[in-house]
Amino acid sequence: MQPFKQKTFNIPPLKGISTKNVEEHLKLYAGYVKSINSIFDKLSEYMADPEKNAYIIGELHRRIGFEFNGMRNHEYYFHSLEGGAKPLPKDSKFRKEIEKVAPTFEAAMMGFKTLAMTRGVGWAMLYWDKESKQLIPAWVDEQHMGQLNGLSFILGIDMWEHAYVYDYPTSEKKKYIEAFFENLNWEVVEENFLKAQ
Repeated sequence: MQPFKQKTFNIPPLKGISTKNVEEHLKLYAGYVKSINSIFDKLSEYMADPEKNAYIIGELHRRIGFEFNGMRNHEYYFHSLEGGAKPLPKDSKFRKEIEKVAPTFEAAMMGFKTLAMTRGVGWAMLYWDKESKQLIPAWVDEQHMGQLNGLSFILGIDMWEHAYVYDYPTSEKKKYIEAFFENLNWEVVEENFLKAQ
């Protein structure tokens, strides 16, 4: 199997999220890339005798969702912070879609921030469902339990403590959420939405 490559991201200094936190967070992302590659390497090795290694093969397969989503979710997350904060384009199709179902774009984003405050570790995600042609918000426990099948990623915020621990105590994670949105490159979000159509 072709190995996954660790990506690099052009993230400028952020407001409210320290360089230290970003650097440590990127190290964690690198760990996911290493882990998913290691799993597939080990599976190849253990498949030489699948009967003898059935238990460990099963356990390695069980880890794929966690490690793979850990890698991919972080790639989405860091990509949305690349290039510095940028507003939504004036003719944003993403904004128009949200305003079909929410009183205002700002009200919809307040709802998403509330979702991000869900207790526990995980991700607040906003997906596009091609089949029903609608945006669907969801909480994903850890990074793989509750991920919605067949939907396209539009926007996501990492709500594991490692995403903000160098800057905010857990009791102040709301400040991290606000900082994330202050630094968000909305052009990337718009691009995600257009690709999902």
